[in-house]
Amino acid sequence: MEIVVILDNIRSGFNVGNILRTAEFLGIKKIIGVGITPLPPHKEVVKTSLRAEDNLYIERRHKLKSLVLDFKKQGYTIIAIEQSKNSIPYYKFNKKLNKIALIVGNEIKGIKKEILDLCDYILEIPKKGKIKESLNVGIAFAIIASYLVFELKCT
Repeated sequence: MEIVVILDNIRSGFNVGNILRTAEFLGIKKIIGVGITPLPPHKEVVKTSLRAEDNLYIERRHKLKSLVLDFKKQGYTIIAIEQSKNSIPYYKFNKKLNKIALIVGNEIKGIKKEILDLCDYILEIPKKGKIKESLNVGIAFAIIASYLVFELKCT
């Protein structure tokens, strides 16, 4: 079982470093940065990841749509972390999957509808509080990736 993480235009090197550290901690091995996503050796990424990148395979791709279509052809289930009309609470998702491409979107704009339409599932973290509409992207990734790894045993 495998999870590949796709970082779609993440702006903050600190968020990327946090995601790399969490991914490595969870046993996820591959990260793909798309668009403006900073990757090692970017100073903020390396500072926050605490050298987790040394245990990860990291690559840069430029076009998210073609990347998603490639993963679909390879038999991956495409999952986005996003709030949308088609999203489901992550804890209600109970599919046991062998190959997942997990898309984490831009902190402000999220994931484009064109990409969400290609996804097999869109998972969200339901909100109970009153102030903010969403969590930090690194925190959202940690919650959903942990659920996939430990509850659904997807790695």
